[in-house]
Amino acid sequence: MGSTTEAQPAMAGHSEEGVRRRDFIHVATASFAGVGTVAALWPFVSQMNPSADVLALASIEVDLSPIEDGQGVKALWQAKPVFVRRLTAKEQQEADAVPLSDLRDPETLEQRTKPGHKEWLINVGICTHLGCIPLGITEGEPRGDYGGYFCPCHGSHYDTAARIRKGPAPTNLVVPPYEFKTPTMIEIG
Repeated sequence: MGSTTEAQPAMAGHSEEGVRRRDFIHVATASFAGVGTVAALWPFVSQMNPSADVLALASIEVDLSPIEDGQGVKALWQAKPVFVRRLTAKEQQEADAVPLSDLRDPETLEQRTKPGHKEWLINVGICTHLGCIPLGITEGEPRGDYGGYFCPCHGSHYDTAARIRKGPAPTNLVVPPYEFKTPTMIEIG
């Protein structure tokens, strides 16, 4: 009977070692399968990232120094035109004189510009009706009945603060996210 008792502890030790090896093999196999799955799926996940040309346009800088009072420039941000316009004192006064009750989409000029930079109006140059590009940013283009922008597609008229005043457009021209990096440089996006 003594030999049976001695054999049991030896078998128990052998059994524990077998379980440890088996556990290691299971963990190693699962880890290998997980790494293989990630490696196989990575190209599919990676292809959903934005392309290099889109990332390059995620934000742009615009130099304001060459823009005179009353002038504007077009920039391209995320494949959309952006109008950067330096309002004259008269254009600012005209925008401030409009009662908010006269506006379809009521916003003040201060709400559409950055504090301390009221003369700089930055808008996405896409009509909010059906996506046409309004006229009025460059010299000689029609600016509509309110001195801002005119959409030639369906006749929407925007004022000097790019607020909708007449026509089918439901809302004002969109103000994109932007910030002043220096007094003469903005970053859009």
